[in-house]
Amino acid sequence: MTKPPENLKVVRKLRCAVYTRKSSEEGLEQEFNSLHAQREACESYIASQKSEGWALVRDQYDDGGISGGTLERPGLKRLLEDIEDGLVDVVVVYKIDRLSRSLADFAKLVEVFDRNGVALLLADRRADMDPLVTDVEGDPLNRIVIAA
Repeated sequence: MTKPPENLKVVRKLRCAVYTRKSSEEGLEQEFNSLHAQREACESYIASQKSEGWALVRDQYDDGGISGGTLERPGLKRLLEDIEDGLVDVVVVYKIDRLSRSLADFAKLVEVFDRNGVALLLADRRADMDPLVTDVEGDPLNRIVIAA
C-alpha cells in the first residue's frame, strides 16, 4: 500500500450559512436593499474561501424589519434549528449587530454555537485570523472570527 504524499492537504468541507437583518422595513421594497448588500458581502467572502472547503448552504436566513433586540425572529429561529440539526458549521454575518443588539442574547447565541461546534464569522472586519476558522473544536470565543 502506498503512503499519501506528506504535503497532501486534507480540506474539510465547512457548510456556511449567511444571516442578514435590517431593523426597519424602510427600503426593503427596493430591488437591491441592505439585506442584499449584507448577503453579497458575506457570500463573496465564503466564495473566496472555497479552496479551504467552505460551501454556502442553500437556505437563506433573513429578517427584514425586525429589531436585533429580540431573538424572536423567523430567519434566526430557522438558522438555530438548522444549527441544532447539524446542518451548519459556520455562520457568517456582515456585522455583529446584525446577529444581536443585546449582550445577553448574544451570549445565548454563542452558547448554541458552542454546543454545536459552529463558528461565527464577521465579514465587515479585515484581519488575518484564518487559523481560528478551522478550529471549530476549540474555545468558544476563538470561534468568533473576523474575516480576512
